[in-house]
Amino acid sequence: MSPATSGLWVEARVTLVPRLGDTHVVPALLDSRGVALGRAGIPTDSGPVHAGMCPKLLRQITRKNREGVMQTMKRPARTCVSDWSKSLLGLSLCVALTACGGDDNGDTPTAPASSVPPVAGGPAPEAPVAKYSVTGTISGLVSGTQMTLLNRGGDALTVNGNGTFGFSTSMASGSEYAVGVATQPKGQTCTVSNGSGTIAASNVTSIGVTCTRIVLVYVTNAGSSAVSQYTIGEGGTLTPISPASVGAVSTPYSVSVDPSGKYAYVAGWGGVVSQYTIGASGALTPMTPANVTAGPQSQAVIVDPSGKYAYAANVGDSTISQYTIGVNGALTPMPTAKFNAGSNPSSIAVDPTGKYAYVTSFNNNTILQYTIGADGALTPMATAGVLTGPFPYSVTVSPSGKYAYVTSMGGSGVFQFTIGADGALTSMTTASVGAGLSPTSVTVDPSGKYAYVVNQTDNTVSQYTIGADGGLSPMATASVATGIVPNAITVDPTGKYAYVTNYTSNTVSQFKIGADGALTPMTSAFVSTGNGPIAIVTTYAATN
Repeated sequence: MSPATSGLWVEARVTLVPRLGDTHVVPALLDSRGVALGRAGIPTDSGPVHAGMCPKLLRQITRKNREGVMQTMKRPARTCVSDWSKSLLGLSLCVALTACGGDDNGDTPTAPASSVPPVAGGPAPEAPVAKYSVTGTISGLVSGTQMTLLNRGGDALTVNGNGTFGFSTSMASGSEYAVGVATQPKGQTCTVSNGSGTIAASNVTSIGVTCTRIVLVYVTNAGSSAVSQYTIGEGGTLTPISPASVGAVSTPYSVSVDPSGKYAYVAGWGGVVSQYTIGASGALTPMTPANVTAGPQSQAVIVDPSGKYAYAANVGDSTISQYTIGVNGALTPMPTAKFNAGSNPSSIAVDPTGKYAYVTSFNNNTILQYTIGADGALTPMATAGVLTGPFPYSVTVSPSGKYAYVTSMGGSGVFQFTIGADGALTSMTTASVGAGLSPTSVTVDPSGKYAYVVNQTDNTVSQYTIGADGGLSPMATASVATGIVPNAITVDPTGKYAYVTNYTSNTVSQFKIGADGALTPMTSAFVSTGNGPIAIVTTYAATN
């Protein structure tokens, strides 16, 4: 090889970009100046291979040529030459440079024996790893609340609405996923189904999250001057909250909770109404002040549907106390703090619209009816009272606001009324239906389809279906047994369970409500209370 054409043979492994994978091997010769020469030693029209293009290779070549030493490169040096477009179809190429002449003794390099040097190989590009999403569906979450889910304890997702959800991090096939609840929404319990498994070659879509509202239960214990407090657990069984009870006014007779589930009020024979805040666990904490003045022997307390007003029925002086409820839940007596209400008012109810109130006058055998003003004050209607049976003890209004029912302890029956557009009561054609002995409490389930009456003397609950006209009809099984001396009954907000206080047994009877409204005792038929349980109330826990 002549000096003009002496240099290094290199092989050019060319990949044509428009068709990935097409490879051609092109021999080339570099002279001592780094100029690519053709097969005849003539510089190619691609021009010099500049140091900026192949810095590592050209620095070695230039240094060795000037020193007069030519050594064979023992390893291919990969570099990219981007200026060979004219000789190689205008496409980028990747050049694997391999010295073909010279050895460790410094002999003059010569051209390779073969005109086509062997191709220097390189690693095949790795295929991208497929990733799959982890998604599911959430239901039952109360509007305005949120919860946090975790996948494998790390990938967090905040959810604030029902419907589909998905984690931001996708996972490769074969990876394990495990979804759980990190933070429960306020006043609710959410559970995960199909929450764990192994990623197959598809997205995960079967995860389910179901949220249910926490239900709280409070029972007044007249004998121990305390309020027992519970949550409704799995299957409807009452589970005591810690602490199991809190102190209350002397001989607490009635308990009511505001619609938000934040505040509770207890009326008793001590002449005051005790007031509480409800904590996140459902436990009651006395407000400051703990009590507000009422009448003597306050036997009933109720909060109106707006949560702005409260009323207490005082047997001792036959009055009704009326209050406004502040933003912090505290009661403040209205300008007219109380007024006369028949004789021995024993119970009070407010219709769902918050426009009308009804009070049983025990000794007068009447039910008193009132309109509720814009300021919450009660005003007697033009017809102030409607006759009932002897000794009316308890009154309730149906969820529809169309019907009212009153127990008559002396008449062993339930009197039933329609409610007019002006709130006035009118006796139904069938004015009353039979019950057990000494009926003391009546309630209607949330659907408005079923009614239940506690019979104190014969230790039973009478059960009825409610017709399209509001009339009560005894079920096929007209009554079910309770504990000893039952006093009050309530149905939980879901309409699935009913509970009865048993004064002498110091228990609460627990029932499941069937699809037809019939009561069936739970496996754990009773749960313990304090001494002498009287009233009972259920409520959803607060969610805001």
